[in-house]
Amino acid sequence: MQKRRLGRTELTIAPMVLGGNVFGWTVDEKTAFELLDRFLEAGLNTIDTADSYSRWVPGNKGGESETIIGNWMKSRGNRDKVIVVSKVGSDMGQGRTDLSATYIERAAEASLKRIHTDYIDLYLSHWPDPTTPHEETLCAHQKLLAAGKVRNIGCSNLDAGELMAALSVASQKSLPRYDVLQPEYNLYDRAGFEGSLADLCRGEDIGVITYFSLAKGFLSGKYRSSADLGRSVRGEGVRAYLNPRGFRILGALDVVAARHSAKPAEVALAWLIRRSGVTAPIVSATSLPQMESLIQAVDLKLSTADVAELDTASVY
Repeated sequence: MQKRRLGRTELTIAPMVLGGNVFGWTVDEKTAFELLDRFLEAGLNTIDTADSYSRWVPGNKGGESETIIGNWMKSRGNRDKVIVVSKVGSDMGQGRTDLSATYIERAAEASLKRIHTDYIDLYLSHWPDPTTPHEETLCAHQKLLAAGKVRNIGCSNLDAGELMAALSVASQKSLPRYDVLQPEYNLYDRAGFEGSLADLCRGEDIGVITYFSLAKGFLSGKYRSSADLGRSVRGEGVRAYLNPRGFRILGALDVVAARHSAKPAEVALAWLIRRSGVTAPIVSATSLPQMESLIQAVDLKLSTADVAELDTASVY
């Protein structure tokens, strides 16, 4: 499988990243191990998680996803074959996003322990923290990099202005910069990334791994009406997509999918994989059949006409 350089980092990743947000939520450890085994067997190599996954589940406290991934790598002895992406700064009980130096140091140590590793390949500031200066946050990341506990840094959910401000501070203060961005981006949710943010990433050679790559599952095509929302615990989050533009996008996905004997989700991911400025989409699976479909998406080649049809249907 052809790998892609992730921005200016030394990381070379497959064109699809496995989302670990479902581990410890809709996927138990046994199933997660099966999914991870198949993912790695297929030649894919990068897993995305966060300390806060999946704190939102009743009875969970956060760190469940990191723990499952760590247990899997320990049991398989394959740490050197896996690129682990984790994140810091979400509310883990402190009541706010937190990118202070003290918090990052403590949170990183906790993540390393859960993952059963002495380094994290890529560590992201998860959300903007308006109460902490970029300089303080980047200094904290610098210490982790210097100690070898983190090998690359990036950010998630920053807009163009916020990212530019962080890059400027890094340059002015001779601090490490964010080399990877994780934005919400998919065939439906285009406006937040396209334009100034995408231009900045391309201009600064910042790697981009997208989340909600299937629009919370909407682009899989399994949610066609309000009656379908009960098919998943995540279904209610799809309601906002049930509108004329959303249905137009699903229609185009159906047409292109039929042309390639593929599934709508595979087409939506293939569109992202070939998108300018995108290194790889992040996508999760809860079953082996879903995993097989994701693997198929990596090799799906869309024509220029296919892409134009999808672009037209999703215009905003």
